[in-house]
Amino acid sequence: MTFPHGLRALNHRDFRRFYCAQIVAQVGAWMQLVSQSWLVLQLTDSPLKLGLISTLQFAPVLLFSVVSGAVADRLPKRRVLVATQATLAGQAFLLGLLVATGLVEYWHVAVLGLVLGFASVSDQPARQSYVVEMVGRDDVANAVALNSASFNAARIIGPAVAGVVIGRWGVVPSFFANAAGFVGVILTLLRLGAPGLPSREARAPMLEAIREGFAYALGTPRVRLALGLVFGVSLCVFNFTVYVPLLAKTVLGLGAEGFGFLMAALGVGAVAGALTVGMLGTREPPVAAMFGAAGIAFAMLLGLGLARHFWVAAALLFVTGYFGLLLMATCNTAMQLSAPDALRGRVMSLYTWLSGGVFPIGAFIVGAIAEAWGVSAAFLWNGTLGLAVLAALALWWRVRGRRA
Repeated sequence: MTFPHGLRALNHRDFRRFYCAQIVAQVGAWMQLVSQSWLVLQLTDSPLKLGLISTLQFAPVLLFSVVSGAVADRLPKRRVLVATQATLAGQAFLLGLLVATGLVEYWHVAVLGLVLGFASVSDQPARQSYVVEMVGRDDVANAVALNSASFNAARIIGPAVAGVVIGRWGVVPSFFANAAGFVGVILTLLRLGAPGLPSREARAPMLEAIREGFAYALGTPRVRLALGLVFGVSLCVFNFTVYVPLLAKTVLGLGAEGFGFLMAALGVGAVAGALTVGMLGTREPPVAAMFGAAGIAFAMLLGLGLARHFWVAAALLFVTGYFGLLLMATCNTAMQLSAPDALRGRVMSLYTWLSGGVFPIGAFIVGAIAEAWGVSAAFLWNGTLGLAVLAALALWWRVRGRRA
């Protein structure tokens, strides 16, 4: 069977198997993420403590992504992925067991969030650089778009299912479903033909290797621009695990099912954005379009700061998801294609560093502002800050970036 042009990466058997297993695992991961946020609010009823959990969960990405990228260039990527999936499965199972037995406390969630963060920081650079080996450079743009689409399809299905499950049976089933999904990914990885072997080129010492990755990224204007845009969107837009539950519960007065459907609206838009990138299939996304997508995503945050009705909030979240993911997918693709094979793990670790590592800072800011001045003020702050970052990047690109 031959897949159409917009799905051409699925013609590669290894990628197709991995992709299908990954969708199931991602649905479980989103169910856990939504259930964990709801659990923290049940345990503490504190926006600040909810933001702190996200900070702890993503802090390892901020601190160690660059190191893990250098490691990913030196180790067999498939073995790294098997180890990380096993850790994530154990984390989900233990959290579910604690909740099921009634023993769970806030500090348990915090510690297990750190465990998840350390597993993720090892997983992401290896996963992203492994994609090229499975599909080849010609189809990597489509594979990145499909991965983004599956991630956000799970964002639609997972929260919607979690909202219904929480309303009827509580948060426990989500944690066990997530653990089972990771076991499925492990079994699939063991059957793949692509070993994800490290580069055979001479290896520099670790610090020198990290420095080499930074030098390449900062010396390549389009990569530097992509990293700047990823920084702005990650800091201000993708704090949805903090601000959407607060919007649902505090501003709109919704229960678990309403929260799940707001998350689904965000995910529907994000899937549409990822599929748009896949269908376009361009290797060099226009810089003006990247700036435009970021600007619209930031502007939607200002709208959410003023939203007081469910359908208005859902529509704004849809647009936020569409343009936020459109930008992230094009930045990811540009960096994947730009990086030489021997540097790809390190270059993609910088993407992970900013896309996931900046999140704890943004999550803490959102939680602190929401605690002190309300959720709407947090949205207005993030929208304004994002537009200021975008203006600074536009000025740099006009004066220096495009001439470099």
